[in-house]
Amino acid sequence: MDDVVIKYIAEVVRKTREHQQVEVGASPRGSLALLKTSRAMALIKGRDFVTPDDIKMLAVDALAHRIILKVEDVMRLVDERKVVKQVLEAVEVPKYYHER
Repeated sequence: MDDVVIKYIAEVVRKTREHQQVEVGASPRGSLALLKTSRAMALIKGRDFVTPDDIKMLAVDALAHRIILKVEDVMRLVDERKVVKQVLEAVEVPKYYHER
């Protein structure tokens, strides 16, 4: 996996910790889950490299259940999945990476 893609995963997970509606963001285990599932997705698609699109496709499922929203946002029925989608929109997608 290219270092740029690994940094993208780290940035997405870090941003879950900084989101204004999140009390507890995704942990390093969330990063590992995203890393492993993206590798599996690349393999399923017949590739030996992970793309940022793999990360974007899997981030919501891999991270939404790993964040804890602030109480007031839970009371307002904010959806964790939407929060992760907002994080994905806020993080710049790498344009250049090596495909092996």
